[in-house]
Amino acid sequence: MTITTFDPKVSISMTDKAATHIQTELSKLPEKNGFRLFLETSGCSGFMYETALTEGPETEDKVFQINEAISLYVPNKDLPLLNGTEIDFITVGLNSMFQFRNPNVTGECGCGESFSVTEE
Repeated sequence: MTITTFDPKVSISMTDKAATHIQTELSKLPEKNGFRLFLETSGCSGFMYETALTEGPETEDKVFQINEAISLYVPNKDLPLLNGTEIDFITVGLNSMFQFRNPNVTGECGCGESFSVTEE
């Protein structure tokens, strides 16, 4: 009998447009070397995406190397809700923003500010 360890694939990806935007912003702030994606409890649906340019990972962060210029830091506690998410950067009219395509989302509030997931 053998013991098999299951190590699920955890992935978060980024479009070229998002990577280009983040690289541009990081180049303006030489003391920053990464991009942090995390969740806050907020809104009527439960969770809200938050982002920040940062000097490095926090103790409980998983590091994703997007390319040679971008390290993405995500708190381990948020990985189950963010696994499989694609980060994009879009322009709608005069506004530019990050868009998150998260396969774990089961509902969103009417204004799009927050989202919910089904807990197992």
